[in-house]
Amino acid sequence: MIKVLQGWFLRYFSDPQAVTLALLLIIGFTIILNFGNILAPVFIAIVLAYLLEGLIWPLEMIRIPRLIAVLFVFILFILSLFFLLFKLLPIFSRQLSQLAQQIPEMVARGQQILLLLPEQYPEFITPHQIQAIMNNMQALLGDLGQGVLSFSLASLQGAMQFILYVFMVPFLVFFFLKDKNLILGYIVTLLPEERRLANEVWTKMNQQIGNYVRGKLLEVLIVWIATYIAFAMKDLNYASLLSFLVGLSAIIPYVGVMVVTIPVLVISYFQWGSGNDFLWLITIYGTIQLVDGNIIVPLMFSEAVNLHPAAIMIAVLFFGGIWGFWGVFFAIPLATLVQVVITFWPRTPIMGEIPAEQS
Repeated sequence: MIKVLQGWFLRYFSDPQAVTLALLLIIGFTIILNFGNILAPVFIAIVLAYLLEGLIWPLEMIRIPRLIAVLFVFILFILSLFFLLFKLLPIFSRQLSQLAQQIPEMVARGQQILLLLPEQYPEFITPHQIQAIMNNMQALLGDLGQGVLSFSLASLQGAMQFILYVFMVPFLVFFFLKDKNLILGYIVTLLPEERRLANEVWTKMNQQIGNYVRGKLLEVLIVWIATYIAFAMKDLNYASLLSFLVGLSAIIPYVGVMVVTIPVLVISYFQWGSGNDFLWLITIYGTIQLVDGNIIVPLMFSEAVNLHPAAIMIAVLFFGGIWGFWGVFFAIPLATLVQVVITFWPRTPIMGEIPAEQS
């Protein structure tokens, strides 16, 4: 057993470049795991800087000085932030409150529908099964109520944290954009000199993550706007809130669509029943999801979608369990990082083994 482990170690860690890359990965993951909550504003600012860098680069290409380009893009960012906080957020809050007040009525109507099922389909459903479903629903509502109470008790702390982020993150974004080259140059001075392999992986991932973040934001906006137009045309209740949730669902591959479809179906069914309006809305909603999955995603994430769907779901579960929302958001680029590291990792042939390039 010791010889097997020794042979494996010599195969994958005899190259100093591999050791350097491994140490950098371990240090990076350790910092995020242990200080992720403390450094959350920094990570958010880095993500936003990646987004805005995609707008600064074209301005630099037409010979606009970087500082002027940064100021122009940053002003647009601040205006967008104000629009989100003072225009959209109150609408979402109001509709969410209205939905919470309507939930008991929707549950009562749902129970009435369930009670009719044993009469209509006695060979498939029994009254005992319906009663078990209703008991589970009541237990779920009880847990939801406790969760709302816990949330309200912690709302003051959350509000303070939100205010801190609102003031701190924009400043960090501005300085990350303004002093980008200075910051990257300083980080380089802290790295080991022997880092060719790490540089190759970083170059690949820097482009990958930047394109992914900007592409994902564009996808969210496209899905959000298209869904809102469809919902508003049919005057669906809570159209602004539901369309926003549908847009956000694009962040989580596969899983997000399945989760957000449930409230869309439930709310539209309780508003119209199973008539033509309900069928029309579900058809349009399904069309938007098909266009997103089969046209928008392949065009924007041609490299990322080469990952197997099972690998993407595993990445969402694993990184989401470690880092929450940001782990889910970066599940695909992190899975791609694993793939890139495996691809570039040097392997020293063991004695008697024919190198891959010669086989």
